[in-house]
Amino acid sequence: MSDRTMTRQVGLLLFISVVSLSSVLGQASYSIPEEMAKGSLVGNIGQDLGLEIKRLISGKAKIYTRNNDEYIELNRERGVLLVKERIDREVLCTETALCALHFQIILENPMEFYSVTVQITDINDNAPTFEKNKIAFNISESAITGGKFILERAEDLDVGINNVQNYELKPTDNFALKLHNNADGNKNVEMVLQKPLDREKQEQISLVLTAVDGGEPQMSGTMLIVITVLDANDNAPVFTQPTYKATVTENSPKGTVVATVTASDADQGSNGKITYSITNTLGNVRKMFEVNKENGEVSLIGDIDFEKSRNFQIHLRASDDGGLTDSCKLIIDVRDVNDNKPEINIMSKSNVISEDAKQNTVVTMINIEDLDSGENGVVKCFISENVPFFLKSSTNNFYSLVTDSDLDRERASEYNITVTCSDEGVPSLSSSVTLTLQISDVNDNAPVFERSSYEAYVVENNTPGLSIFTVKARDADWNQNARVSYILEDSSVNGVPVSSYVSVSADSGVIHAVRSFDYEQIKDFHFRVKAQDGGSPPLSSNVTVKIMIQDQNDNPPQVLYPVQTGGSVVAEMVPRSADVGYLVTKVVAVDVDSGQNAWLSYKLQKATDRALFEVGLQNGEIRTIRQVTDKDAVKQRLTVIVEDNGQPSRSATVIVNVAVADSFPEVLSEFTDFPHDKEYNDNLTFYLVLALAVVSFLFITCLVVIISVKIYRWRQSRILYHSNLPVIPYYPPRYSDTLGTGTLPHVYNYEVCRTTDSRKSDCKFGRAGSQNVLIMDPSSTGTMQRIQSEKSILDEPDSPLEVS
Repeated sequence: MSDRTMTRQVGLLLFISVVSLSSVLGQASYSIPEEMAKGSLVGNIGQDLGLEIKRLISGKAKIYTRNNDEYIELNRERGVLLVKERIDREVLCTETALCALHFQIILENPMEFYSVTVQITDINDNAPTFEKNKIAFNISESAITGGKFILERAEDLDVGINNVQNYELKPTDNFALKLHNNADGNKNVEMVLQKPLDREKQEQISLVLTAVDGGEPQMSGTMLIVITVLDANDNAPVFTQPTYKATVTENSPKGTVVATVTASDADQGSNGKITYSITNTLGNVRKMFEVNKENGEVSLIGDIDFEKSRNFQIHLRASDDGGLTDSCKLIIDVRDVNDNKPEINIMSKSNVISEDAKQNTVVTMINIEDLDSGENGVVKCFISENVPFFLKSSTNNFYSLVTDSDLDRERASEYNITVTCSDEGVPSLSSSVTLTLQISDVNDNAPVFERSSYEAYVVENNTPGLSIFTVKARDADWNQNARVSYILEDSSVNGVPVSSYVSVSADSGVIHAVRSFDYEQIKDFHFRVKAQDGGSPPLSSNVTVKIMIQDQNDNPPQVLYPVQTGGSVVAEMVPRSADVGYLVTKVVAVDVDSGQNAWLSYKLQKATDRALFEVGLQNGEIRTIRQVTDKDAVKQRLTVIVEDNGQPSRSATVIVNVAVADSFPEVLSEFTDFPHDKEYNDNLTFYLVLALAVVSFLFITCLVVIISVKIYRWRQSRILYHSNLPVIPYYPPRYSDTLGTGTLPHVYNYEVCRTTDSRKSDCKFGRAGSQNVLIMDPSSTGTMQRIQSEKSILDEPDSPLEVS
């Protein structure tokens, strides 16, 4: 075929039409001619399916086919389907008139798919051809008019109007062409004798059989027929029936006899010897079957597969040596056996899914294909039990693996899901595939402490920074979501922030003491520790921690009674008539420690007469242990030691003075010269001498200061008396009348300067209404001194001044 003819043919048939588009089922169909150039447009799949370009790109749209041959490609950026490889309909669909490509468009996030069918239409690119360029017939000259001779049919790989439409035989002097239409659309070609032959006139006849198709432009093929005219053979072979039927099981071994055809010839000798042959020229019949030329047995010579060919039509011919023939048809049906396992094809899958995925989330899309037919091709699929997934059948032989319930990574972080598909054949065949699915973590678990509350003990007087104990929380999540940090929540203990008592390590949860604790000030306190993970948003929980301070024996006993005074002597009186067990007094002591550290015991350390008194070990009571006699001394001195039960123990001592007498005066006379403690007396003498020295020094200093001031004033007054200066009024600014009874609020003072003769003059001055003067400012001290000096001058007996 020339390039120009091909171009015209493609130009006439190149069209694209959307045959059907179902938005409900997600299907699209297109029709294109074969032999389109690479990159040619098939259709706008995005527009036809209602998908935007960004959805095709974000969903990573791709084409899924059941085999590896991809003739169509998807351009995501344009949303169109293009021809990827040259499509030859005759290669793609060898035995079917209707040829189509079936594939799916797969999208992810979320997963979905659409079925697409592309019908491949035929163009007239193949001319009719005969299997043989030349055939020969031996025909007796006695052949009667109307005798039929079967001719081979021409084969045209095109279909429809482009297939063989007509035959022509030339010349037509002795023979005419007769065509018979079969039910399968093919034509049986017969050559009919319409004029008796005469070997003597023409021993050999050459005819040309032309097969013509209906394409545009029209194409044809020819075959030469050579006829040799023989002497008379007046009976042709005859088959016992025009059509034979047989059945063969697929996968039958080679050599299996499928059927036997029988023909008979009434002639004798060589004219009655029948030879069988197969006249099929189309398909692969001659590759699968052969006929025994002698007995007509049709046997298997190839591997028969139901999935490739479900039936065969064999055209047989019986001919005698005289050239007469007859024909029949053998129809062989192939019986299917269950020899194909279901094929599981993963169309699209997710390897990881979040644990917070909603129910019915598509994880994997699967296509199942079983090439067998009937029950052998009916497939059912199921998955392993005890997994939160199920198989959902979407369309015929398409399944989606979707989530069935909530996922929890903490219970199962990975699933191995086995999908098993089995057919209903006998015996049943099955196949399986294992899908591994990882569950990604989300922060859905808060940290959980190992205990609902914590209690810890720490001994008082601890070192600051001491590690007390550790709180521990665990988070069932993974990675960053499981990273736990510990935080001390804000609170106060006795009005003081708890952070001044303890601190918490953010990483390890170790609680440290910030200060040294004192059991006598605080015995226990509470606070809360928060555990927070590193998720987004973070989750947290908290726990109450109680710290209890344990006591140490760090305080000695304190004696409350008898009170120990520095100077006075306190004595307990015991009458001489006291009996044994007489309660003299009781030593009362306390210990601010607790527990056994505060258990006190009393012992008599020293005594004037140990045989007279005893001290109760537990209660501190001092009692007589014998009868008091006149020989016993009046003054009794007892030293009692008080010890606690700590380790090591601490103690305190107290001195108890006891007077053995019947009357107070007797006691008083005895205790006036009661010797004080030597150390106490030495200290007292030292302090008395020191005080006397200090007082003496202060007295002498004050006396010297007073004498110095007196001398200074006297000398000043003498200088004023002998001076010869005029009188200058002086108004001190900060003097005021403290009584405030006069009309003038100020006292007027004058400084008088007189000559040596001024004593003879008479001067009178009005005395101030008040002699009380308040010095308001320290700077006025000089004025006060002058007033005092002036007053002393005026008061002298020899002064001529009079003050009225």
